[in-house]
Amino acid sequence: MLNSFFQGVFDTELTTVIAPADFLLCVGASLLIGLLLCAMTMWRAKSSGSFVITLALLPAVVCVVIMMVNGNVGTGVAVAGAFSLIRFRSAPGSAREIGAIFIAMGTGLIAGMGYLGYAALFALILGGATMLYTAVHLGEGARNKTLRITIPENLDYTGVFDPVLQKYTTDYTLKHVKTSNMGSLFKLTYDLTLRDPGKEKALIDELRLRNGNLEISISYQENTAAGL
Repeated sequence: MLNSFFQGVFDTELTTVIAPADFLLCVGASLLIGLLLCAMTMWRAKSSGSFVITLALLPAVVCVVIMMVNGNVGTGVAVAGAFSLIRFRSAPGSAREIGAIFIAMGTGLIAGMGYLGYAALFALILGGATMLYTAVHLGEGARNKTLRITIPENLDYTGVFDPVLQKYTTDYTLKHVKTSNMGSLFKLTYDLTLRDPGKEKALIDELRLRNGNLEISISYQENTAAGL
């Protein structure tokens, strides 16, 4: 009786029916692997609570999709691809978050094919690699900074800071200009690469001589909105 309850309406004698115990085993393993992968991927990273929950559940969702198409990877990927439509109804994520989603989907696909050991191994390898790259600050070079300079409205900013920036940086780009304080001030935003991070204060001191000693700030280069 229990087996007939889980029998598909369109199943035939040639259809492979997944036993309820196997179904629960795969889904349960996917949930555990999803939690492990989520903890490793989000190590030293900040994300919304909804994204963390989604990342933990995604392997189980993909696992069920693959099982329901009887292991047909082509059909399963096509069906799972329809879920990407949700992206158009949500805020775009960072490249790190998109990468984490692909890892979670890959884990779920392997689990849905029945290779639970490989799914766990894949999650451990990719999660461990993510933690390693985070620990060594891969791609976050200390030389890459965002510079913000406030100048008075009567100062023509075109080229006025170029001699100083050429002296202390290997590359710089003016990314953003906006007015503030009822148009009496301009705020410039540069992305730059320092020649020597130890001369950051010297750079600020020389810039102060050109902007009338108004506000200047330097921070790590902003990349939280970077996408694929």
